[in-house]
Amino acid sequence: MSGLTPTFPLLTWEPIAPDMGTNFEVMSWFRNQWEKYHGFNPAVITGKPVEEYGAKGREEATGRGVGTLAVKLMKRLKVSPSDCRVALQGFGNVGSHAAKFLFESAFPVVAIGDLSGTYYNPKGLNIADMFSYAIKNGNQLNGYTGADKIPSEAILELDVDLLIPAALGDVITKENAPRIKAKTIIEAANGPVDPEADDILEAKKILILPDILANAGGVTVSYFEWVQNRQHYRWSLDRVRQELDRTMSDAFENVWQLSANNDVSLRTAAFMLAISRVQHATELAGRYS
Repeated sequence: MSGLTPTFPLLTWEPIAPDMGTNFEVMSWFRNQWEKYHGFNPAVITGKPVEEYGAKGREEATGRGVGTLAVKLMKRLKVSPSDCRVALQGFGNVGSHAAKFLFESAFPVVAIGDLSGTYYNPKGLNIADMFSYAIKNGNQLNGYTGADKIPSEAILELDVDLLIPAALGDVITKENAPRIKAKTIIEAANGPVDPEADDILEAKKILILPDILANAGGVTVSYFEWVQNRQHYRWSLDRVRQELDRTMSDAFENVWQLSANNDVSLRTAAFMLAISRVQHATELAGRYS
């Protein structure tokens, strides 16, 4: 969760955004406590309920961004969504919305994993049914009978086209990286591939879309929420989705082109782009040291 950093004078802040272990209700509690001591300013807290000055589409934003970039990536690789078998680890806020987006985009999602295990069907899972089941079952898949249940750790090593770790960090390590069979990986979680594993996967020619890009949808819509709060105006869900899709797509194309032009990984290209932007802004501001 991003930090709360008041500047001097106390007029602007770096907004707080939700992360693991929080949800829209928790963010509403934060806003309520903040305003007890500092007065009304909903822009300070993002990820709030829509009824509490939140942005429509914020809850789905990270998962939707992952899905949007999966579509973009497959187009670049000239792979039809219907031919791209997906295994997705994690069915929380990020994983469930990513799975729903991919399912609606004709990707066969063959495996979904959560704390209770991995649910597998080589012909494709009914994500709409799983989504509904989880909502009615405390946001868990425990007890779901619409698929075969296999060990939790098996999901990472399935023979699929696209693997999406959307749960915890450091789940792909030097120990299991040699057994990864997926052709591509999208890092929906923060840091799911450790550095040693990253070297192994790169040597195996497995394409990785890094977390710094892939899971940026949530913080992007948090920024949109901040903008709306500052303007005392609310966007429609369609506008939020359009702005998110455009922002994520533009970022992907910039990273893809930089990667191709410099013959570097997408991860390296993402860092190169980020650092170059900070450098350019610093130089424009007249600060060189």
